Amino acid sequence: LKPNLVQTCEHTPVFVHCGPFGNIAHGSNSVRATRLALKLAPYVLTEAGFAADLGAEKFVNIKCRQAGLKPNGAVLVATVRALKYHGGVDKDNLKKENIEALKNGCDNLRVHAENIGKFGLPLVVAINRFPTDSPSELEMIKQFCEEIGVESSLSEVVSRGGDGGIDLAKKIKRIVDENPGSPNFYYNNTDPIKNKIETVAREIYRADGVDFTEEAERSINLLEENKLDKLPICMAKTQSSLSDDPKKINAPKGWRLKVRDVKVSNGAGFIVALTGKMMLMPGMPKQ
Repeated sequence: LKPNLVQTCEHTPVFVHCGPFGNIAHGSNSVRATRLALKLAPYVLTEAGFAADLGAEKFVNIKCRQAGLKPNGAVLVATVRALKYHGGVDKDNLKKENIEALKNGCDNLRVHAENIGKFGLPLVVAINRFPTDSPSELEMIKQFCEEIGVESSLSEVVSRGGDGGIDLAKKIKRIVDENPGSPNFYYNNTDPIKNKIETVAREIYRADGVDFTEEAERSINLLEENKLDKLPICMAKTQSSLSDDPKKINAPKGWRLKVRDVKVSNGAGFIVALTGKMMLMPGMPKQ
């Protein structure tokens, strides 16, 4: 029940409390831990797992809405390796320099950056450096960020500790001091369940629409009949793609989201929409 106080190697305080998966649950630590941190420090960073389509979307629409939290900015973490993968490079070849694939994969970064803007938050892209990243690749991401009008910073905290994140910290501090954002809830809890799911699918995932199975239709009707429909939506979706298909990389277009069932987590206070083949028990082996 109590947030766990731990510390980094450099004695920075960290509160660890709850670890729900962002692909099936809300992907954030507890409200209690966040509020406690805000009481004790002038600046607090909290993780919202699995990118801006899952973690950040749920952080804003579920956690911030329910707890009255008002974040002022966001950090979007990007890596050369991930963007090359989204550009079509096989996992075995991610260590090799490939500017063309990296450029193509930056479409994925663009969508996530746009999504954070939709959430009403200014952002800094933290380019998380790996030893295999070439200077040309790192510079390419930096230039791309400039082209889409967002700040970026090379993050080297893994290899250099706190010194490797000074520039990132200064940029975050500046945006929240000078241009603080405020969360934008782009749907209302009172909207119909289907409308809320459609809004997330179209606005955040860039789907052309949503298809509901007969089972999902029955579940939605049941929730509406029992007045359990006025809650935010928690999508159960693959973290490997902006779509509901883990094999669709980068920024897929021309697809429709499939919702196979809808359930209510009434104690937690949200409605879970099961999409694609996503299970509600993560981390299970294939067999």
